[in-house]
Amino acid sequence: MTDLNNLRVKIYADGADVAGMLRLNADPLIKGMTTNPTLMNKAGIRDYSAFAEEVLQTIREKPISFEVFSDDFPSMRREALKIHRWQENVYVKIPVTNSHGDSSIPLVRELAQEGVKLNVTALLSLSQVEKVVEALHPETASVVSVFAGRIADTGRDPVPIMQESLKMMANLPRAELLWASVREVLNIWQADASGCGIVTVQHDILAKALKLCAMDLEALSLDTVKMFRNDAVSAGFVL
Repeated sequence: MTDLNNLRVKIYADGADVAGMLRLNADPLIKGMTTNPTLMNKAGIRDYSAFAEEVLQTIREKPISFEVFSDDFPSMRREALKIHRWQENVYVKIPVTNSHGDSSIPLVRELAQEGVKLNVTALLSLSQVEKVVEALHPETASVVSVFAGRIADTGRDPVPIMQESLKMMANLPRAELLWASVREVLNIWQADASGCGIVTVQHDILAKALKLCAMDLEALSLDTVKMFRNDAVSAGFVL
């Protein structure tokens, strides 16, 4: 059996369901939180500030990341500074480029030098990691979010990329490598084995992990057979 409590990697809950975020915040297994505009939109969030205010009333100690959403860099900077002021435990998510492919590296460098805690997000290539690492400040806490799940979606193995990314970050003592876009429970253990500091896991996959990781495989086999049987009865199948 596997045990989530024995992992070295820190599990962050990734979502925008307020009730779920507050429930998971109370779980000592969960070490932090992240969200993004896509998750917020799916959750029906329409007032960004009100959403953040509600969440931050309870999540006051564990790290939590909120993302800028503008597409021009002056507006990104304004949003980043506003988010930064919300609370001490808040990290500002900056995408590695805007939607036109223009690099965010100059903005990342400025904000890091100003002491803004950053979560630089949507990285997929080692070239992007190298540029971000060069821009971050060694005395400013930061997160480098590499979308390992999306890398795997292309048929490439993300593990070597994560391991090489970690080497690049050797001179940034306050930076952590984050395995993003988890697709299945196994990815949590892959992130741990790769040496990542953080893995972000969406609420539905977390629920699956919490339910299944303690199960014996033969017990899970029987549970699967029962599911097939119940569904066949429910469908009224006859041969």
